[in-house]
Amino acid sequence: MTSLIRFRDAQAVCEEAAGRWVRIASQAIAERGSFSVALSGGSTPCRLYELLAAAPYHDQVDWEKVHVFWGDERRVAPDDEQSNYRMAYESLLSRVPIPESQIHPMDGLGLSSGIVRDYDDVLWKHFRYERGGWPRFDLMLLGMGEDGHVASIFPGTRAISDRSSRVIVITIPKLGIERITLSLPVINNARNILVLVVGESKAAALNEVLHGEARPSTYPAQAVSPVDGELVWLVDQAAAANLPPE
Repeated sequence: MTSLIRFRDAQAVCEEAAGRWVRIASQAIAERGSFSVALSGGSTPCRLYELLAAAPYHDQVDWEKVHVFWGDERRVAPDDEQSNYRMAYESLLSRVPIPESQIHPMDGLGLSSGIVRDYDDVLWKHFRYERGGWPRFDLMLLGMGEDGHVASIFPGTRAISDRSSRVIVITIPKLGIERITLSLPVINNARNILVLVVGESKAAALNEVLHGEARPSTYPAQAVSPVDGELVWLVDQAAAANLPPE
């Protein structure tokens, strides 16, 4: 199931996302004993994490049963100011009682082959899927770039067509850098996917993703389509400016 919900501003988007995090976590823990989430980088998720670390949300999550992973990461040290891990640690993880053994960052500095192998192993040890299977996150958090990318699945890269990998180290030609990302099959196998889109700079891409011709190689966010789960777009008024009226 896919839905889009519009809010007045970024704060309202993040408050809705925090409420959904609490509900999804509570349900996962009640049904399966733990809650697994893949985090996103970016300024809007940072606002969300700060909300979750404070009252009233802080006390509504059984943090000792939360397992944290990352949807993507930059090729930097964990203490680098560009690190997605560092952002999440400072805004959330250092402020809630998640056991350190249940925090699973991506290695931004290793050799590409080692990064893929090691994070594949991390995923398998937690999810224990069958050979050839996929991890099933309770919640996948995503943002969307001005070019329509999600996680580090950028336009024109092999990450859009890769249907066999779980973890990919990909070169982003327009940025001249490498990124680490979970693959589209992993993203689409999640039980819940939340895409947070905020700001007028995203308006054109958002309209193309949701209402334009199907061109996932140009707008990778079009390829986000859960196999058996719920996809919810949470957008503010500025990002929704080009969308048809409700």
